[in-house]
Amino acid sequence: MYLFLLMIQHIFFDLDHTLWDFETNAHSALHDLYHQLHLARKGVTSFDLFIQKYLYHNELMWNKYHQGKISSDELKWKRMYVTLLEFKIGDEQLAKQMASTFLEILPEKKAVFVGAFETLDYLLAKKYKLHLITNGFEKTQHRKLASSGLAKYFTQVITSEATGFVKPNKEIFDYALQQANATTTNSIMIGDNIEADIKGAYNAGWQTVFANYVAAPIPQEASYTITALVQLQQIV
Repeated sequence: MYLFLLMIQHIFFDLDHTLWDFETNAHSALHDLYHQLHLARKGVTSFDLFIQKYLYHNELMWNKYHQGKISSDELKWKRMYVTLLEFKIGDEQLAKQMASTFLEILPEKKAVFVGAFETLDYLLAKKYKLHLITNGFEKTQHRKLASSGLAKYFTQVITSEATGFVKPNKEIFDYALQQANATTTNSIMIGDNIEADIKGAYNAGWQTVFANYVAAPIPQEASYTITALVQLQQIV
């Protein structure tokens, strides 16, 4: 394993839940959305219940997107629509307005996980080339990177929306290697999602680092596991 690590030149990260703190940023953005669109007046009477239901349905919709069952456009507004249905509001127009407004607010949020900048600075100082592979939307992900200060670290930013391929499909990992002029033997994938990041990269022939911030069961496909970003400095 140590000999393999000596060959690493390219480090590929997931963005949401790995570097960019999605839960913190989404909570803030949904709070802004709730008040900006006066959702309480429209029947969404509890913000706490609203965010609970949204996060639940958002995860379900992302799983469907990962599996190729819905498009990115459907994901954007249907996660809002099914959340509204929890409040007995069947308003597709409102759901689409919420989706549009949310995607304007969310990318401006700046929270990243503890140790993100320290670790990325360390990796650049070690002359690694850093890249992203994300199942996010092209415009949204680039705005997240710019507003949070993460953009300067990455050479290639590969999004599912731009490529037409979704993690865990092998094609997006192959495409990322091509764009970075990298190979499976000199690359490693770091991410929090067991199916999309770890199993997806493993099935494409990559080594992996499981960013396990929530004490989840460790998949056998993970070459390494970290519980905090700074622990990468002990691996590469």
